[in-house]
Amino acid sequence: MHVTTSESGASARVPGMAHNVPVESRVDAQRTVSSELPIDLAATLAPLRRGGSDPCHTTTADGAHWHVSRMPSGPVTYRLAQSGPRAVAARAWGPGATEFVEQLPRMLCLDEDLTDFAPEHPKIAEAHRRFPGLRMLRTGLIFESLVPAVLEQRVHTVSARASWRRLVGKFGDRAPGPTPIPMRIPPDAHTWRHIPSWEYHRANVDPQRSKTIVLAARMVDKLEQAADLDPTAAADRLRMVPGIGVWTAAEIAQRALGDPDALSVGDFHLASIIGWTLLGHPIDDDAMVEYLEPLRPHRYRAVRLLEISGQARKPKFGPRTPLVDISRI
Repeated sequence: MHVTTSESGASARVPGMAHNVPVESRVDAQRTVSSELPIDLAATLAPLRRGGSDPCHTTTADGAHWHVSRMPSGPVTYRLAQSGPRAVAARAWGPGATEFVEQLPRMLCLDEDLTDFAPEHPKIAEAHRRFPGLRMLRTGLIFESLVPAVLEQRVHTVSARASWRRLVGKFGDRAPGPTPIPMRIPPDAHTWRHIPSWEYHRANVDPQRSKTIVLAARMVDKLEQAADLDPTAAADRLRMVPGIGVWTAAEIAQRALGDPDALSVGDFHLASIIGWTLLGHPIDDDAMVEYLEPLRPHRYRAVRLLEISGQARKPKFGPRTPLVDISRI
């Protein structure tokens, strides 16, 4: 891996800004990272975005990806842009800016070794050939990935993302630095812990999910230590929280831990999609786990490749399950 770093704190013109936001802004930190292997930035960052109206993530017409996060050193707004097929340019604002650019190679998993990934199924092999720049994500931010994963438990994605927007919009803070649209910092664990129960209800979050978030917030220091553990130990640590099972732990590991094997067992659609895509018929979770076993430790990578290649799909046999809005009860 080769990394180049530019001087922090320079005044820079920021492309992609809204007309009412100054284009001249002091950049607290900036850096360009490059790799011997391709980097597909858009495909790699896609799991971070929680819907088209995510208050913490947006993309601009110039292809840049903007995200607001909460580093251990403080909040950060960062802008990542493809800078050639093997490089990514980063600019960051806020107290967490320097820490963010320092850990960027780790976040983009530029240290990955794919020499043992040789899928035999022609669809997966073709997707890997077409998208060699897909990387895993290792933000290291356990709790920040945990909350939206819990919100997505047992409900439609549309409902979960609406809940995320409402809660972050009300209890998050304004993002540091310039942003192309108004963006918010996700609340810290202390804030999530003290959000009133009626606010969760108004955001269409049932008591079981809100309780899981509050319990996790109380254990946040212990949970964040999972970032330094091996995948099995990290999953065990996450599942210490009542309400976090195999599926939720995998969803967290996919974004925070860079685990290429974090298969979302228990997902409402995944097993059926894998069955139809690779076998031509639906299968259940047990059959999916057995069928994908030869792909260890890259089962999640294989799923992502099928997704970004457009091959992951299943037939539509009837109407969707109706959305449930408990906030009206």
